[in-house]
Amino acid sequence: MDKVRRILVHVCKERAAPQRARFVQSVTGHFSDCGADQVEVNCSLEKNQLILYRGDKGRGIPLKRPAFCPIKHLSVTEAAAIPLDVQQRGIDVGVAIILQTANQRVLLTRRAKELRIFPNVWVPPGGHLEPDETLLDAGLRELMEETGLKLEQEEVSPEILGLWESVYPPMLSRGLPQRHHIVIYMLLHSSLSHLQLQASLSPSPAEVSACLWADSRLVRAIVSSADGEDAEVRVDGLPSSISVSQVSTDGALSDSTLPLTVFVSQAPVSGPDVERVSTGTKFALELWLRSLEASDL
Repeated sequence: MDKVRRILVHVCKERAAPQRARFVQSVTGHFSDCGADQVEVNCSLEKNQLILYRGDKGRGIPLKRPAFCPIKHLSVTEAAAIPLDVQQRGIDVGVAIILQTANQRVLLTRRAKELRIFPNVWVPPGGHLEPDETLLDAGLRELMEETGLKLEQEEVSPEILGLWESVYPPMLSRGLPQRHHIVIYMLLHSSLSHLQLQASLSPSPAEVSACLWADSRLVRAIVSSADGEDAEVRVDGLPSSISVSQVSTDGALSDSTLPLTVFVSQAPVSGPDVERVSTGTKFALELWLRSLEASDL
């Protein structure tokens, strides 16, 4: 087991005591009565355990896995082939921050290409929950460590948008599972515009290779490119190139552009992975769009 104490997922059904979720167990499937890929749950952080339990209908938090989730499709033989030290890991907890600016943009970051898990993929800032942290503590710490943006707890009104069951590699066609997480997507509102926040942006080049403030039009295009589906991508008159900030090896920022196609690319089933927005991020951004629409009512 890891030397550092890790926060792991525990699941609870009915009135039974919480049990540590097994690495080869689909958490979404645990709460689904008919094999659905999305369920509603509630969560609580108690004694350094993330406890998930069935949510009251209409009042829970959405928990989702992709239709191609490797754990969902894992055969008994494939599960047995996973190294014992991996099988014994349990399911880790991550917190990712959807940072909404005063002018309704959200911050996305491209993971450094040297990272072992999801390199060169676009995600919100985030990372592992550490012992004795609250979910908000973890989110604000990861935001600071990865982007240099320091927000105080009293400045933000945190809201959990949803939970995502993340497995790496993301498809069985890419190899047996090595990591299994529940990622908590937390929405934070900033009173500053993206240009004001950009002035304080100082990403860690070990973790972040580019940054982007995405508006709702770009987000709608990203969400329309659903992974694993034969979906029609809706670009809605967007330009063919998108402005981003590239991060140099010494942490300096420079203005650049990337093709729009990068942000509407789908996760390939085989061959090398491509620069794209992660499947879980698309789920979180869809929930963000819904929250925007609800706030406009």
